[in-house]
Amino acid sequence: MKSVKAYAALSAEKPLEPWQIDRREPGPEDVEIEILFSGVCHSDIHTARNEWGGTVYPAVPGHEIVGKVTRIGEAVSKFKIGDTVGVGCFVDSCRHCNNCNDDLEQYCENGHTQTYNSPSQDKKTITLGGYSSHIVVTEHFVLHVSDKLPLANVAPLLCAGITTYSPLKHWNVKKGDKLAVVGLGGLGHMAVKLASSMGAEVTVLSRSKDKEKDAERLGAKHFKITSDAETMNSLASTFDFIIDTVSAQHDYNQYLALLKTSGVMVILGAPPQPSEVSAFPLILGRRSLVGSLVGGIKETQEMLDYCAEHNISSDIELIKMSQINEAYERTLAGDVHYRFVIDMSTLS
Repeated sequence: MKSVKAYAALSAEKPLEPWQIDRREPGPEDVEIEILFSGVCHSDIHTARNEWGGTVYPAVPGHEIVGKVTRIGEAVSKFKIGDTVGVGCFVDSCRHCNNCNDDLEQYCENGHTQTYNSPSQDKKTITLGGYSSHIVVTEHFVLHVSDKLPLANVAPLLCAGITTYSPLKHWNVKKGDKLAVVGLGGLGHMAVKLASSMGAEVTVLSRSKDKEKDAERLGAKHFKITSDAETMNSLASTFDFIIDTVSAQHDYNQYLALLKTSGVMVILGAPPQPSEVSAFPLILGRRSLVGSLVGGIKETQEMLDYCAEHNISSDIELIKMSQINEAYERTLAGDVHYRFVIDMSTLS
């Protein structure tokens, strides 16, 4: 075992604080990574504060990781010391079920291992995430990161990027499609960038007119205020796709009516309480209400390569590790454009 520096939540009520954690020595198929940047996802806050239940303390969040390879196991063939790499939302799976064999490790039938607060495949150890100086990950779940993009801005691609890229690819969003993005936050701003790069005509649906200029800068063709009933009525049966990124409680029915016949609304945000959905907007328009998780390892690598080729990365605010508790409060207040990323060289 190797003792490394980290920041941890010790209980749901306490702010995160410096902590020491143990990392395993690299096995034959393992890659040890010195973490350079770690993105801050809303899931980190949910976990640190036990808002979804089941948090095991001390908890070390962080699943948007970019770093450099420092050691490799003797059987590692895809990476060498010094490579720039990434680690996303999960670090292992059973690797033999139908979904794993189809490169859908995120839907592992036996349960994938998330990067933090998750049982390892041995069902004993609980994972500790990217708010730490180093991490050790099995080679299969490590990703190549291009140096073409600013590495701090790449970190959120490992969650926000792949969470939005995966449904766009799965439902074959293409040039000429009319697509709406609900919410212009960490997920929403990536949805706008990616969908517009694929040729879709993107409309941002938002409660705040303050974000209109940003929406245009990110690639949206239109911006509509959702609190305006007349505007919403005028958008009925307009969109082929809706990407809903909002994690707060809201009315799905309001947006389903905006889909064309056979349109698809994809839920990416996870409100804490169940939402009522009327059958009529679905039945009368043969519309679909679906959900999507992150992508598998193969698709995540595809996304990283696509972003490098098209010069796409996240809009971020770089912070010091000591600013993490302030960053949590600002995230909850919507005061971030559009993702906080921790400079891990400031970890002390």
